[in-house]
Amino acid sequence: MSNLERLEEYIKRCRLCRLAINRLNAVPGEGRFDADIMFIGEAPGKSEDKQGRPFVGAAGKILEEALEGAGIKREDVYITNIVKCRPPNNRAPLRDEIDSCISYLEKQIKIIDPLIICILGNTAYHTLLKGSSITMNRGKLIDYKGRYYFLTIHPAAAIYNPSLRSVLMDDIKSLVRITKDLKKRGLEGYI
Repeated sequence: MSNLERLEEYIKRCRLCRLAINRLNAVPGEGRFDADIMFIGEAPGKSEDKQGRPFVGAAGKILEEALEGAGIKREDVYITNIVKCRPPNNRAPLRDEIDSCISYLEKQIKIIDPLIICILGNTAYHTLLKGSSITMNRGKLIDYKGRYYFLTIHPAAAIYNPSLRSVLMDDIKSLVRITKDLKKRGLEGYI
């Protein structure tokens, strides 16, 4: 069993915060353990709670469509969230819930060591980079504390505002192009 698999098993048994009380399943994340791109969203929703997998509901379908449109498969990346259990009524996670889960995310990032972390939405943006407006900064690559982050909207935003679907599609295409360029040429021209 790998370090990441051990961590995922530990997350599944976690009881550090109130979110564990009503969950069906903790949702550690899934994907390649050596992924170049790691996606981080906000929290599991109803479908994710039922299946124990990230981004399997309506937002997940939109994310998969964007990945396919950019020429990569879901299996080629690693997908997780800031918190690993569903907040009641899909509300945003509270600060103490984030604080209870953040060490898990930090360990996942360290183990996977992705080339780029793709931040999906405001909660992940604020938690990881202290940013406040994903829409003002989406499509950007940011060097923060020696790690590279790409910012885009959360796929769920495209459910409520269908015009954002093309924004997400374009951003994911840019992310894949930047990732390929970084592997070939380095950061020149991006940061």
